[in-house]
Amino acid sequence: MAIDNGYADLATKSESYEICFVPDNDYRGFLKRKVDGLEEKVSGGNFIDKTGKVLGQHKGYPFYTIGQRKGLDIALGKPAFVTEIIPETNTVILGEEDDLNRVEMKVTGLNWIKYEGITEGMEVVTKIRYKDKGAVSNLHTYENGIIVRFYDDVKGVAPGQSAVFYEGDDVIGGGIIYGSSL
Repeated sequence: MAIDNGYADLATKSESYEICFVPDNDYRGFLKRKVDGLEEKVSGGNFIDKTGKVLGQHKGYPFYTIGQRKGLDIALGKPAFVTEIIPETNTVILGEEDDLNRVEMKVTGLNWIKYEGITEGMEVVTKIRYKDKGAVSNLHTYENGIIVRFYDDVKGVAPGQSAVFYEGDDVIGGGIIYGSSL
């Protein structure tokens, strides 16, 4: 399909672990090119820790991703990871690697494939990234979607990413991650 639509370079490139439509794997540059004045609109937000202590200033929340460790341009004397991003306040929360662990997340924008919905507490395997092996979890309904409760900690739950639910090899459905709980 890519070749048929004039994207031969995309069709023949090696498998990507980055964003497929960003040819140079520089999503920050891509955002700057696509959104006029983005840097001026979002610069000067705060890096904070999980207690709310301000650690420094950053270049703007769109330039960071959950789990990011490199390129933060802040020295804290130990490795720091982006554990949460709050766009409404242009805040990026930094923590330790263990702070990326989550036991629960909310998923909205649901699309059911195998069934018309879920049975309350249904056990499934939930994948939160393409190459993810999946994690055993239970699904629970709430007013805007479902709550996924994992049996074990899951690292790097990121709002805006997809969650896909499996029963064996069958895809039950999926949706968009809305938020997570510790």
